[in-house]
Amino acid sequence: MKKNQVVKWISQKHVHVPALLLSHYTELGLTEHELVSLLHIQSFIDEGEEFPTPLKLSERMSLSHEDCTKVLSRLIRTQLLGLEKKSDEMGILYETYSLEPLWLRLYELIERQEFNVKQTESHELEGKLYQQMEQEFGRPLSPIEGETLSMWIDQDQHAPELIFAALKEAVISGKLNFRYIDRILFEWKKNGIRSTEQAKSHSEKFRNQNQGRRNEKEPIKTDGVPGFSWLEQS
Repeated sequence: MKKNQVVKWISQKHVHVPALLLSHYTELGLTEHELVSLLHIQSFIDEGEEFPTPLKLSERMSLSHEDCTKVLSRLIRTQLLGLEKKSDEMGILYETYSLEPLWLRLYELIERQEFNVKQTESHELEGKLYQQMEQEFGRPLSPIEGETLSMWIDQDQHAPELIFAALKEAVISGKLNFRYIDRILFEWKKNGIRSTEQAKSHSEKFRNQNQGRRNEKEPIKTDGVPGFSWLEQS
């Protein structure tokens, strides 16, 4: 057999190893021996042998039969390797290994890490927003104002960039208070506005409507935000 044929033949006989597992197996509490054992079990399953014995595992590894038994026992005990019961066509029950617990634990780990990253980013944004608020108000925020800001982010799920935008609108309007900012955020949420681009478009829409009214009658004197005089009507 030629060299290129040998390479192709070998490359076709492989076990798929998720990159996430290689990156995070130590965080799952797995040792290298346990990781390789799981990969061998997956290989056996792919070959149609769903319940390889410790002896068969040891034949493929540098571990003894006794060590493989201990590895399998620990994997099952820590719920990284599952045992399932199946029945054949004759109704005879037999046991199989399942790597589903491993994949579920890996998924939960990644999901938890991503959540922690988002929480960290959210706290950093909240801190910047807090500083911006104090800068615009020219004073420290009161405990109630700080709690309101946290509620906008945590409970109302307002994006920090939208709170920045609402703060800007309040500054422009000369109505720099939390009640007015809250009303802007409430109207945006009610109208399904999720981004600063949508907020800008929504503002321009009302600005154009107000301009049309002014062309038809005497302008009504207001200290509202350009494009936010609709807030005065509620």
